[in-house]
Amino acid sequence: MGSNKRLTYEKRGKFYEKEILIFDNQKEIQILSNPVAWKIINLLSSKALYTAQIAKELNIYEQSAYYYVRKLLTIGAIKESGTEFVKGGTARLYKTALPAYGIELDWGESLSFAYNQAELKRNAEYSIVRRFLREFINQDNIFDGLIIVGSPNPHGIFKTSARDGHYAIQLAFFLGNFCNLPNGFVVKLDEDAKAEKELEDNNLIIIGGPGTNIVSSEFNRFLPIKFNEENYWSGLVDGRGKLYHLDSLGIIAKFKNPYNHNKSIVLIAGVRSIGTKSAVIAVTNFSEKTFSDYSGSENEWEAVVQGYDMDSDGKIDYVDIEEISKK
Repeated sequence: MGSNKRLTYEKRGKFYEKEILIFDNQKEIQILSNPVAWKIINLLSSKALYTAQIAKELNIYEQSAYYYVRKLLTIGAIKESGTEFVKGGTARLYKTALPAYGIELDWGESLSFAYNQAELKRNAEYSIVRRFLREFINQDNIFDGLIIVGSPNPHGIFKTSARDGHYAIQLAFFLGNFCNLPNGFVVKLDEDAKAEKELEDNNLIIIGGPGTNIVSSEFNRFLPIKFNEENYWSGLVDGRGKLYHLDSLGIIAKFKNPYNHNKSIVLIAGVRSIGTKSAVIAVTNFSEKTFSDYSGSENEWEAVVQGYDMDSDGKIDYVDIEEISKK
């Protein structure tokens, strides 16, 4: 029996894929090339039939239909697809197994340009993200850390409710490309993580600004570009006193955990929830652009990003890097 492969081909400017059965045995090819067998293949490609129906449709003897059905089953060109009750008995239904059949010579293989370009882009992105998250992925390729989101309940000194916790879902889908899930539950509410003293002994990915995430407020003072301590919602302030105040501004910051330098923290946050969304999109959808300046040797690294609605549908779909701070 032949082997299944996936055929990629171009048609009217678009790329398509189709599963194909490749034969490498002359006798199998002879069976398939028989005119009656080929008619059966074409007939069964559109509907499942039992042998007597095949004979009737092709106007051949039923014995001939049985003969070629057995041959085509042997080489894997057709398959059983169910049964049907006929005149008090059970008849087997048959259907074409695959949408394409062929022969292949052992030479001339090459990757398509489109595939190569996509693969190169994926490899570049994979390398950049793995470098940025290296402390968060252990040697067994398992995520090593906690994801901290703001509680949806009123909490903290401002009694605020977080509205950006669901952004963790977008981030989790993204992280799934680079590592596997550990046995424990990795997402925690900020108030629980602080109450359970989880901040010192874990790598942390914190989502949301200090106004709605009390763990963010715990570490805000350690950032080179930080949220304005007088009013977290008024914007970001850098070391020179420059203020960033747009709602769609966000930050991605990575730094050593000040309570345990063997652990790392990544903060993904915004001035408002839309700014947090901008920062999450910068990580998940524009990672190659966002982390291209990260070498892996920095003790602290921070990017200020701004989100844009390029297609005017009311949703952030693009980000620009406004400033990079590192040391």
